[in-house]
Amino acid sequence: MTQKELKSLTDFRRKLHQYPELSHEEKGTAKMVKDFFQALDPAKKFENLGGHGIAFQFDGKEAGPTTMIRCELDGLPIEDLSESKHASKNDGKSHTCGHDGHMAIVAGVGVHLFQHPPEKGKVVLLFQPAEETGEGAEKVINDKTYQDFKPDYAFALHNLPGYPENQVVIKKGSFAAASTGMIIKLTGKTSHAAHPEDGISPSLAMSTLMVGLPLLPESMKNFALTTVVHAQLGKRAFGTAPGDATIMATLRSHDNETLADLRSYSEALVHKVAEENKLKAEISYTESFAATENSEEAYKLVKEAAKRLKLKTKNIRLPFRWSEDFGHFSKETKTALFGLGAGKKQPQLHEPTYDFPDEIIGTGVGIFIETLKEFHY
Repeated sequence: MTQKELKSLTDFRRKLHQYPELSHEEKGTAKMVKDFFQALDPAKKFENLGGHGIAFQFDGKEAGPTTMIRCELDGLPIEDLSESKHASKNDGKSHTCGHDGHMAIVAGVGVHLFQHPPEKGKVVLLFQPAEETGEGAEKVINDKTYQDFKPDYAFALHNLPGYPENQVVIKKGSFAAASTGMIIKLTGKTSHAAHPEDGISPSLAMSTLMVGLPLLPESMKNFALTTVVHAQLGKRAFGTAPGDATIMATLRSHDNETLADLRSYSEALVHKVAEENKLKAEISYTESFAATENSEEAYKLVKEAAKRLKLKTKNIRLPFRWSEDFGHFSKETKTALFGLGAGKKQPQLHEPTYDFPDEIIGTGVGIFIETLKEFHY
């Protein structure tokens, strides 16, 4: 890419950084993306995908596969504490996961496809909503419009602070963990604080579960982790003995099967403890992420593209513990999610001072373009 094109993408990234929107609220972000692509003349445009998602299709003249490159629209409910001139102007919201950079990279691929249309097949650039809550990819897949461009291959990247700048981080098979948020509601009987014996308090059951749930993974063969993230017993009322409690925990594992087992064991423990304490238990789930599984073929395409570009690569042995809802596409097609090093001295993702490094935009664009050459040029 020329320096002028890179500056245009940098400016676009910084504009996106100033106006982050949360999951399901990305209307303004989608509009900025739409405006950027106005001059790039895609063959088709798909709007309101799974919410505010938007996609652009570039067609070749000859038959061939459909390849999708995906990035994310949403930001985080985290205050931007960076001191940059392009810091977030939306109070309490930020792009501290780097989705602004991901969008700029995929926009750069759009510039290339405008200048060099694919010769074969179709290339679809998807700007997906609601990744942070684990809902967006599934909503896009369930959108009837998705069938109009359902891909044969899908690729995505995630910036990775803590790794050398521009290093490609990849793994065959499971790359990012499966996870889900578990919400447990315990109901007993409220009574006066002067006569707690007249009620049924969930306090003992709550304490038992807060200790017991994180211990369940110790008996499991594969990696699993339970993290209690929130708990509440009754209300702040000194005259009342509580009759209800809520416990929230994140369950995660490196694969979908182990996560299903962890859910089952957790549910069994909850019901057992509730029964022993004469309580009613209700369990629900939220923010569910499937494990991201890199197919061998898609993995090789990315690795070979990085090699041709003479980029340093790192094959990780274990999947990352964090989750990415790109895993839902792994169930649908051949996928590869890879990491792009953002620099060893960068703040970690989701830290209030994190700001996607513009220096890696060109590398991200280059990897995707090089990967597309396998089928489309």
